Amino acid sequence: MILFDRRRFVAASTAAVLTLRPRLALSQASSASVTLRPDQAGPTVPANFIGLSYEIEQLSDPAFFSATNTSLIAQFRALSPRGVLRLGGNTSDVGWWKPSPASPKPPMSVRKVVGEPSADLSYAIEPQAITKLRGFLDASGWTCIFGINLATNTPGLAADEAVFVTKALGPKLEYFQLGNEPDLFRNHMRDPATWNADRYFDEWLAAANAIQAKVPDARFGLPDTAGNPDWYATVVSRLLALRERTCPCDLSPAAACSCAVGPNAPALRPRIAALSHHYYFGGPPANPEVNINRLLQPSPQVDTLAHDIQAAAAQLHVPYRMTEGNTCYRGGKPGVSDVFAASLWAADYALKLASSGYAGINLHGGGGKQVANSLGGTLPGEDLMPDRNAPHPRPFYTPIADINGKYTAEPTYYGLLFAGHFAGATMMPLAFNSGPVNATAYAATLPTGQQVVAIINKDESKPLSLNLPGFALNLVLSAPSLTSTRVDLTEPASFREASTIPPATAYLLYNTRS
Repeated sequence: MILFDRRRFVAASTAAVLTLRPRLALSQASSASVTLRPDQAGPTVPANFIGLSYEIEQLSDPAFFSATNTSLIAQFRALSPRGVLRLGGNTSDVGWWKPSPASPKPPMSVRKVVGEPSADLSYAIEPQAITKLRGFLDASGWTCIFGINLATNTPGLAADEAVFVTKALGPKLEYFQLGNEPDLFRNHMRDPATWNADRYFDEWLAAANAIQAKVPDARFGLPDTAGNPDWYATVVSRLLALRERTCPCDLSPAAACSCAVGPNAPALRPRIAALSHHYYFGGPPANPEVNINRLLQPSPQVDTLAHDIQAAAAQLHVPYRMTEGNTCYRGGKPGVSDVFAASLWAADYALKLASSGYAGINLHGGGGKQVANSLGGTLPGEDLMPDRNAPHPRPFYTPIADINGKYTAEPTYYGLLFAGHFAGATMMPLAFNSGPVNATAYAATLPTGQQVVAIINKDESKPLSLNLPGFALNLVLSAPSLTSTRVDLTEPASFREASTIPPATAYLLYNTRS
């Protein structure tokens, strides 16, 4: 992780002008206007804003998330000292809890559909994997959102698993998620003619109640859809029709209580920790519209999802999180998901969510085998490789790749690392006009009172002239080109004001005047 001394930075001179690439005449660069509004506080970015999402099938190998996997732990700690690991994905609905060697595999009814996991790819999660997961979380400093099978499970088995997970993970457990992208169950898990948000909620509530009965303090995130905002209205209205757990007897059946609740009182509402959804820019890999140019353009869908989930979460008074997403669904696309353009996309997307009040972001990745299994056993992007046997990050969008036994930070990782400097800060509204240049800007006030500004120039060819007095360059996210697989996240040799942001470069600037 790039480290810097903010005290040294504040004391640095701001008289010089810094250009990190060959100097460009200002006439060649479009001028950007930036107006900060420090008197208008935006949302506060949680300290655990940055996160990663993995297929929960990774737990079929207990050594993966364990305290002995020190190289992976090092990458997690470098990305964030207080991140959130989300375990779920498509494989969460073909996994089963195996508490003892003699435990039988439950029956699974899953239609075979291209791009979806089948019952043939089912796997067991055993207690030792959960115990080792706790060691990994302790060593990394991260916490966990834990996914439990909803599609091919029973409420009783879900509750038994939740009991063990709660005891094993303790304070490292953020909350449970039941089911993954239930809006897509119609494709292979349920009858498409009858499956809808109400049917989902009925099944979700049965499982959540079974868990809450055995784990009174259990909390849940939902609906974890593939990005279908129409489901929020149903889910919120159904939840609001249930009675909140406000009395001690609601939280513990053994608690002494004198309250009188009539027999016709509404059922209790499971404890809701957050609303959640997924977001992928596009897909599948063979789609020609999944390209760098479109990836780096603003996406109206991001704004739509943010607006809808924010309104729904406000009714429940809970936070909201993007728990799974990345560039191109179905494993990513070579030449798009695994190059520097994905770094700029990840940085911009993460800060866009932060400014929209999200509690966090979890970019999906992990082992190639597990992600392939989540898609029915293959990674479609491999068909686009000149040599599919060449060493390469798999899945193509993964923030951390296992290449020949070595864990390496990939382009999306660096985008998250750049955005992670806003963790704990309070976002600050700003007015930003970059003219014809494809660029974005974000600002925040750190807990120390210092202001930070991120300028992300996503334009492949146009530099951006910047006049931001009192702010000096602290961090540069760059690469030789948008298609480069090498990414640089560097500090300047000295902290100076920046006059020009080169094409395809992101700057992080801190104010030097109190």
